[in-house]
Amino acid sequence: MIGFLGTTLDRGGRGGWRPTVSLCQEDGFAVDRLELLFDYKFNRLAHEVKRQIEKVSPDTEVLLQRMDLSDPWDLEEVYGKLYDFAQNYGFDEDRERYHIHLTTGTHVAQICWFLLSESRHIPAALIQTAPPRKGTEEPAKFDLIDLDLSRYDAIQKRFDLQTQEYGNLLKGGIETRNSIYNDLISRIEQVTSLSDAPILITGETGVGKTEMAARIYEMKLQRRRVKGRFVHVNCATLRGDMALPTLFGQRRGYTGIAGSERAGLLREADGGVLFLDEIDTLGMDEQSLLLQAIETGRYHPLGSDAEVTSRFQVIAAATRDLATLVAENKFRIDLLSRLNMWAFHLPPLRNRIDDIEVNMRHEMEKAEKAIGNRIGFNADAAETWLRFARASDTGWPGNFRDFGGAILRLSTLAPRGRITLNQVYEEIDRLRQGWAAAQTDADADLVAGVTDLDVDPFDIPQLANVIRVCRASKSLSDAGRKLFSVSLQQRNTKNDSDRLRKYLTRYGLSWDNITN
Repeated sequence: MIGFLGTTLDRGGRGGWRPTVSLCQEDGFAVDRLELLFDYKFNRLAHEVKRQIEKVSPDTEVLLQRMDLSDPWDLEEVYGKLYDFAQNYGFDEDRERYHIHLTTGTHVAQICWFLLSESRHIPAALIQTAPPRKGTEEPAKFDLIDLDLSRYDAIQKRFDLQTQEYGNLLKGGIETRNSIYNDLISRIEQVTSLSDAPILITGETGVGKTEMAARIYEMKLQRRRVKGRFVHVNCATLRGDMALPTLFGQRRGYTGIAGSERAGLLREADGGVLFLDEIDTLGMDEQSLLLQAIETGRYHPLGSDAEVTSRFQVIAAATRDLATLVAENKFRIDLLSRLNMWAFHLPPLRNRIDDIEVNMRHEMEKAEKAIGNRIGFNADAAETWLRFARASDTGWPGNFRDFGGAILRLSTLAPRGRITLNQVYEEIDRLRQGWAAAQTDADADLVAGVTDLDVDPFDIPQLANVIRVCRASKSLSDAGRKLFSVSLQQRNTKNDSDRLRKYLTRYGLSWDNITN
């Protein structure tokens, strides 16, 4: 048996009960050797306890081990001394069984005993004793704390269940099947459970960045890692003179308008989460001030000499690639470095085909609640819809926003609560026409943004595609190889960069025009 001398209890202050002496009197539990650790200041008490044990249990060998502690409540000191004791002891598990007496010593000592036992630095079971109940003749309590694997397994199952519940929360209650997405959710759960560093969520429009940020906040709230509000800031709306006061607040009268004092969104997020949605649209001046507030938790409202403190966790979301924006001098590299501690990219719907059906059921449940009616697909309608939704040429440019909107329309227009095949055909046509029109507009805007020449509508899609490939390539040669990869195999001359340069020249363009 190994244990500390109880500097209070072993004096017999609780009804004469001395835990270390009582330990050696337990029926059916013979203590062959007791290693009693004591501080030099309690030398007399240690020897008194030793004499008492020798009197009531003559077969117990009591070895007094002096361990001086300048502060028995200092975790680092206590653990270090006990660790050294364990390293030098010379345990022989083949010949002896070891136990640690937890009852005596400070709470810090008890924690250290547990850690050393659990890590097997001390190969010992734990013993907890307690005095008999007052006014009874019951014996003193004696409990063996058995840290066996079966109990560990039960505890681990509870932790696993809790982790699963948090994972379900992050997935919005949807039993997703996509392994890449599920692995991503597991990593987000692990990080958000342990870290309060900034989180950056990236992905195409409609992949669910806002919903994920709100779920992360809800999980942190349940785990008591935050206490304040979830403050959603749409950075795309922060324009002009109102951007800074909206974020940082302003003192009354700063703009010369009575009653214009405002706290600002950063102040409202104190103790909670500040969600910076579409941060890729935030202006450079706002980025600079925001970085300081994130790093220090302090800032000045407009028109105020008094510094304000607000501590919050930051979750940012971006559709565009922030590293590309840094290269284009449209985003601060120091802010990106601060936000990029934990970055998670949400995959688009077209890369999660195995989750189409479960998300369809989820969206129908949402539609039923919104409409107030039970909704179902006819068998042929469901088959046709799923085939379309999973097809490789169904790009879902709006991702879950398009998908959820389509299910809501189908559910709302379903006659007698049944979605028919004709409805599905109509919805498919509607989606394709909308996507084609949006792509045509996007191509026209892209081309108009780089050339003043009139371009035939027939040529606009091709030129827009060329511009996109160039902007995603490292060099003119790299872009040429991508654009002419098929014909490259059929030609002797392979000067793709010259071919691409001539194509751009037809429209008065150059590599620098479209990439800078």
